[in-house]
Amino acid sequence: MDLRAIAMGLVFALIWSSAFTSARIIVADASPLFSLALRFLISGILGVIIARAMGQSWRLTRPQWRATILFGICQNALYLGLNFYAMQTIEASVAAIIASTMPLLVALAGWLLLGEKLRPLGVIGLLAGFAGVALIMSSRISAGVDMFGIALCGIGALALTFATLAVRGATSGGNFMMVVGLQMLVGSATLFVAAPIFETIYIQPTVPLALAFAYTTLFPGLLATLIWFLLLDRIGAVRAATFHFLNPVFGVTIAAILLGEKLGSLDAVGVCITTLGILAVQLSRQPVRGSKTAT
Repeated sequence: MDLRAIAMGLVFALIWSSAFTSARIIVADASPLFSLALRFLISGILGVIIARAMGQSWRLTRPQWRATILFGICQNALYLGLNFYAMQTIEASVAAIIASTMPLLVALAGWLLLGEKLRPLGVIGLLAGFAGVALIMSSRISAGVDMFGIALCGIGALALTFATLAVRGATSGGNFMMVVGLQMLVGSATLFVAAPIFETIYIQPTVPLALAFAYTTLFPGLLATLIWFLLLDRIGAVRAATFHFLNPVFGVTIAAILLGEKLGSLDAVGVCITTLGILAVQLSRQPVRGSKTAT
């Protein structure tokens, strides 16, 4: 892995982790599902325009359409929609930690349900990762965290895990930016239907809301996605996924700096354990040196 790939991975993890803090700012002044639907509408249109400018086609393969619809619903509408909704009552750092378990859930489901091999380091990583999350949650529960919000974030993580396993390898065939843009439009359409059913739509115009909305739309929405696909093309999916181990640290740190969220001693220990667990799982999935499948 060269220095450019490392820099790309660090920037991606930083932007991805910051999205929870910007979402927390947004839901303080706007209804979560409607604001997320609007964000996806803008990001999706921009993504499609960029894709067309890059010469990408509207004509996707059947697996790509399947991935587009499934990810649009599971990732954009369910995973992010439930996280936005939950952050009305829970802190951004808590949502970021729960979301960071996705690589652990994917590895666990692949091992238990799909019969994928997991090295001893991966098993240790799974145990450590979930133990770290349990430690953090135990301290937050004792402090009176909203359990309904926790449950929503957990369901969102499961939805993204299901989508990740269901469409594995289905996005091959190019047109990546077009797929990303169309995914966002699918998520936007779903959320525009859900918003008036599950919430009272409101927007209280403020400077923090405008800045957070613009940032979330352009950076986590488009830039991080573009960096991710460039990173996949450069070093492959398995190695690129290793950078997910930074998400708990970055997510908690950014929330503490920008939102003033407190980080207790048990939280700090739990974040470290979870981070190391995710790293162990991701490293255990790396191709064996000299293997023909190494990328």
